Amino acid sequence: MTEGNPAGVGLRERKKRATRAALVAAAVRLAAEHGAENVTVDAISEAAGVSARTFFNYFDSRDDVFVMIGADASARVRHAVRAAPTEMSPLEALRDAMAAELAEIEQQQDLWRLHSEVLRRSPHLLARSLGAHMADELALAEALAERVGAGSPLFSEDRAGPGSPDDEPRRRALGLYPRLLAAVGIAAVRVAVEHWCVRQDELAFVDVFRETFEHLAAGLPAPSPAGPTGPAGR
Repeated sequence: MTEGNPAGVGLRERKKRATRAALVAAAVRLAAEHGAENVTVDAISEAAGVSARTFFNYFDSRDDVFVMIGADASARVRHAVRAAPTEMSPLEALRDAMAAELAEIEQQQDLWRLHSEVLRRSPHLLARSLGAHMADELALAEALAERVGAGSPLFSEDRAGPGSPDDEPRRRALGLYPRLLAAVGIAAVRVAVEHWCVRQDELAFVDVFRETFEHLAAGLPAPSPAGPTGPAGR
Protein backbone atom coordinates (compact mmCIF):
# COMPACT_ATOMS: atom_id res chain seq x y z
CA MET A 1 0.00 0.00 0.00
CA THR A 2 2.89 2.31 0.63
CA GLU A 3 4.14 4.26 -2.34
CA GLY A 4 7.73 3.32 -1.57
CA ASN A 5 10.87 5.32 -0.98
CA PRO A 6 10.84 8.38 -3.26
CA ALA A 7 14.62 8.84 -3.21
CA GLY A 8 15.89 9.42 -6.72
CA VAL A 9 12.38 9.98 -8.09
CA GLY A 10 11.52 13.18 -9.95
CA LEU A 11 9.21 15.83 -8.53
CA ARG A 12 6.38 15.03 -10.94
CA GLU A 13 6.46 11.34 -10.06
CA ARG A 14 6.56 12.12 -6.33
CA LYS A 15 3.48 14.31 -6.72
CA LYS A 16 1.67 11.56 -8.62
CA ARG A 17 2.51 9.03 -5.92
CA ALA A 18 1.40 11.44 -3.21
CA THR A 19 -1.93 12.07 -4.95
CA ARG A 20 -2.56 8.37 -5.45
CA ALA A 21 -1.68 7.66 -1.81
CA ALA A 22 -4.01 10.44 -0.64
CA LEU A 23 -6.89 8.99 -2.67
CA VAL A 24 -6.27 5.50 -1.28
CA ALA A 25 -6.05 6.75 2.30
CA ALA A 26 -9.22 8.82 1.94
CA ALA A 27 -11.14 5.92 0.39
CA VAL A 28 -10.04 3.40 3.00
CA ARG A 29 -10.79 5.67 5.96
CA LEU A 30 -14.20 6.64 4.59
CA ALA A 31 -15.06 3.01 3.86
CA ALA A 32 -13.95 1.91 7.32
CA GLU A 33 -16.28 4.50 8.85
CA HIS A 34 -19.29 4.34 6.53
CA GLY A 35 -18.96 1.05 4.61
CA ALA A 36 -17.46 0.81 1.13
CA GLU A 37 -20.87 0.64 -0.54
CA ASN A 38 -21.72 4.07 0.89
CA VAL A 39 -18.58 5.84 -0.30
CA THR A 40 -18.71 7.83 -3.53
CA VAL A 41 -15.99 9.07 -5.87
CA ASP A 42 -16.98 12.64 -5.01
CA ALA A 43 -16.56 11.98 -1.29
CA ILE A 44 -13.18 10.31 -1.80
CA SER A 45 -11.96 13.13 -4.03
CA GLU A 46 -13.12 15.82 -1.64
CA ALA A 47 -11.43 14.12 1.32
CA ALA A 48 -8.20 13.83 -0.69
CA GLY A 49 -8.38 17.46 -1.79
CA VAL A 50 -8.66 16.77 -5.52
CA SER A 51 -11.38 16.77 -8.17
CA ALA A 52 -13.38 13.75 -9.29
CA ARG A 53 -11.73 14.17 -12.69
CA THR A 54 -8.34 13.76 -11.02
CA PHE A 55 -9.60 10.59 -9.32
CA PHE A 56 -10.23 9.00 -12.71
CA ASN A 57 -6.70 9.84 -13.80
CA TYR A 58 -5.58 7.25 -11.25
CA PHE A 59 -8.42 4.72 -11.04
CA ASP A 60 -10.87 3.45 -13.65
CA SER A 61 -13.71 2.99 -11.17
CA ARG A 62 -14.64 3.57 -7.56
CA ASP A 63 -13.98 -0.10 -6.72
CA ASP A 64 -10.47 0.11 -8.14
CA VAL A 65 -9.32 2.48 -5.40
CA PHE A 66 -9.85 -0.42 -2.99
CA VAL A 67 -8.73 -3.22 -5.31
CA MET A 68 -5.83 -1.79 -7.33
CA ILE A 69 -4.15 0.14 -4.53
CA GLY A 70 -0.82 -1.60 -5.04
CA ALA A 71 -0.77 -1.60 -8.84
CA ASP A 72 1.88 1.10 -9.20
CA ALA A 73 4.08 -0.47 -6.52
CA SER A 74 3.75 -3.89 -8.15
CA ALA A 75 4.79 -2.43 -11.50
CA ARG A 76 7.84 -0.84 -9.88
CA VAL A 77 8.78 -4.18 -8.29
CA ARG A 78 8.62 -5.88 -11.70
CA HIS A 79 10.70 -3.14 -13.28
CA ALA A 80 13.29 -3.36 -10.50
CA VAL A 81 13.51 -7.15 -10.86
CA ARG A 82 14.19 -6.78 -14.57
CA ALA A 83 16.73 -3.98 -14.03
CA ALA A 84 18.66 -5.51 -11.09
CA PRO A 85 22.39 -6.19 -11.63
CA THR A 86 23.04 -9.49 -13.36
CA GLU A 87 25.29 -10.71 -10.55
CA MET A 88 22.33 -10.75 -8.16
CA SER A 89 20.38 -13.97 -7.82
CA PRO A 90 16.68 -13.86 -8.72
CA LEU A 91 15.80 -14.12 -5.02
CA GLU A 92 18.12 -11.23 -4.14
CA ALA A 93 16.68 -9.11 -6.94
CA LEU A 94 13.16 -9.84 -5.74
CA ARG A 95 14.09 -9.16 -2.11
CA ASP A 96 15.60 -5.75 -2.86
CA ALA A 97 12.76 -4.75 -5.18
CA MET A 98 10.16 -5.58 -2.53
CA ALA A 99 12.17 -3.95 0.26
CA ALA A 100 12.19 -0.64 -1.62
CA GLU A 101 8.39 -0.63 -1.79
CA LEU A 102 8.00 -1.59 1.87
CA ALA A 103 10.36 1.06 3.20
CA GLU A 104 7.55 3.07 4.80
CA ILE A 105 5.40 0.22 6.06
CA GLU A 106 5.82 1.11 9.72
CA GLN A 107 4.09 4.43 9.01
CA GLN A 108 1.33 2.68 7.04
CA GLN A 109 0.27 0.03 9.54
CA ASP A 110 -3.06 1.60 10.52
CA LEU A 111 -4.03 2.00 6.87
CA TRP A 112 -3.14 -1.64 6.13
CA ARG A 113 -5.32 -2.74 9.05
CA LEU A 114 -8.26 -0.59 7.95
CA HIS A 115 -7.96 -1.82 4.37
CA SER A 116 -8.11 -5.44 5.53
CA GLU A 117 -11.25 -4.65 7.53
CA VAL A 118 -12.86 -2.96 4.52
CA LEU A 119 -12.22 -6.00 2.32
CA ARG A 120 -13.50 -8.42 4.96
CA ARG A 121 -16.75 -6.48 5.17
CA SER A 122 -17.22 -6.39 1.38
CA PRO A 123 -17.24 -9.83 -0.30
CA HIS A 124 -17.44 -8.19 -3.73
CA LEU A 125 -14.30 -6.14 -3.16
CA LEU A 126 -12.53 -9.09 -1.53
CA ALA A 127 -13.18 -11.28 -4.58
CA ARG A 128 -11.92 -8.59 -6.93
CA SER A 129 -8.88 -8.00 -4.73
CA LEU A 130 -7.98 -11.70 -4.86
CA GLY A 131 -8.25 -11.61 -8.65
CA ALA A 132 -5.95 -8.59 -8.82
CA HIS A 133 -3.52 -10.33 -6.46
CA MET A 134 -3.37 -13.40 -8.71
CA ALA A 135 -2.78 -11.21 -11.76
CA ASP A 136 0.05 -9.38 -9.97
CA GLU A 137 1.64 -12.72 -9.07
CA LEU A 138 1.44 -13.87 -12.69
CA ALA A 139 3.04 -10.65 -13.95
CA LEU A 140 5.80 -10.93 -11.34
CA ALA A 141 6.49 -14.52 -12.40
CA GLU A 142 6.86 -13.29 -15.98
CA ALA A 143 9.40 -10.66 -14.88
CA LEU A 144 11.36 -13.34 -13.02
CA ALA A 145 11.18 -15.65 -16.04
CA GLU A 146 12.71 -12.95 -18.20
CA ARG A 147 15.45 -12.45 -15.63
CA VAL A 148 16.47 -16.13 -15.78
CA GLY A 149 16.34 -16.15 -19.58
CA ALA A 150 13.01 -17.92 -19.90
CA GLY A 151 10.93 -15.09 -21.30
CA SER A 152 8.16 -15.40 -23.86
CA PRO A 153 6.57 -13.09 -26.46
CA LEU A 154 3.39 -13.53 -24.43
CA PHE A 155 4.96 -11.69 -21.50
CA SER A 156 4.63 -7.94 -21.13
CA GLU A 157 5.72 -5.62 -18.33
CA ASP A 158 2.42 -3.78 -18.66
CA ARG A 159 0.16 -6.80 -18.26
CA ALA A 160 -1.20 -6.72 -14.77
CA GLY A 161 -4.55 -6.19 -13.12
CA PRO A 162 -7.67 -8.35 -12.86
CA GLY A 163 -7.59 -11.67 -14.67
CA SER A 164 -8.23 -11.74 -18.40
CA PRO A 165 -8.84 -14.41 -21.07
CA ASP A 166 -5.16 -14.42 -22.08
CA ASP A 167 -4.00 -15.50 -18.61
CA GLU A 168 -4.11 -19.23 -19.39
CA PRO A 169 -1.64 -19.21 -22.31
CA ARG A 170 0.59 -16.92 -20.28
CA ARG A 171 0.58 -19.44 -17.42
CA ARG A 172 1.38 -22.29 -19.80
CA ALA A 173 4.35 -20.31 -21.14
CA LEU A 174 5.85 -20.03 -17.65
CA GLY A 175 8.21 -22.56 -16.11
CA LEU A 176 7.85 -23.83 -12.57
CA TYR A 177 10.75 -21.84 -11.09
CA PRO A 178 9.53 -18.28 -11.79
CA ARG A 179 5.99 -19.14 -10.75
CA LEU A 180 7.23 -20.69 -7.52
CA LEU A 181 9.59 -17.81 -6.72
CA ALA A 182 6.89 -15.19 -7.35
CA ALA A 183 4.41 -17.02 -5.12
CA VAL A 184 6.98 -17.64 -2.38
CA GLY A 185 8.19 -14.04 -2.45
CA ILE A 186 4.69 -12.62 -2.14
CA ALA A 187 3.82 -15.09 0.62
CA ALA A 188 7.05 -14.19 2.44
CA VAL A 189 6.10 -10.51 2.45
CA ARG A 190 2.62 -11.32 3.78
CA VAL A 191 4.02 -13.49 6.58
CA ALA A 192 6.67 -10.89 7.45
CA VAL A 193 4.02 -8.17 7.70
CA GLU A 194 1.71 -10.32 9.82
CA HIS A 195 4.57 -11.44 12.08
CA TRP A 196 5.72 -7.87 12.60
CA CYS A 197 2.21 -6.55 13.26
CA VAL A 198 1.81 -8.71 16.37
CA ARG A 199 5.38 -8.08 17.60
CA GLN A 200 6.05 -4.49 16.60
CA ASP A 201 6.73 -3.47 20.20
CA GLU A 202 9.84 -5.68 20.15
CA LEU A 203 10.83 -5.97 16.48
CA ALA A 204 11.46 -3.54 13.64
CA PHE A 205 9.88 -4.50 10.33
CA VAL A 206 13.18 -4.21 8.47
CA ASP A 207 14.65 -6.89 10.74
CA VAL A 208 11.68 -9.23 10.26
CA PHE A 209 11.82 -8.75 6.50
CA ARG A 210 15.57 -9.42 6.38
CA GLU A 211 15.26 -12.55 8.51
CA THR A 212 12.38 -13.83 6.37
CA PHE A 213 14.44 -13.68 3.19
CA GLU A 214 17.51 -15.08 4.96
CA HIS A 215 15.43 -18.16 5.79
CA LEU A 216 14.43 -18.46 2.14
CA ALA A 217 17.99 -18.01 0.90
CA ALA A 218 19.20 -20.71 3.30
CA GLY A 219 16.61 -23.17 2.01
CA LEU A 220 14.39 -23.01 5.11
CA PRO A 221 16.42 -25.28 7.39
CA ALA A 222 14.88 -25.93 10.80
CA PRO A 223 16.12 -23.28 13.26
CA SER A 224 18.16 -24.33 16.25
CA PRO A 225 16.45 -24.05 19.65
CA ALA A 226 17.48 -20.56 20.72
CA GLY A 227 14.96 -19.92 23.46
CA PRO A 228 12.00 -17.54 23.44
CA THR A 229 14.12 -14.47 22.63
CA GLY A 230 16.17 -15.97 19.79
CA PRO A 231 15.16 -16.31 16.12
CA ALA A 232 13.46 -19.65 16.69
CA GLY A 233 11.28 -18.23 19.41
CA ARG A 234 10.23 -14.96 17.84
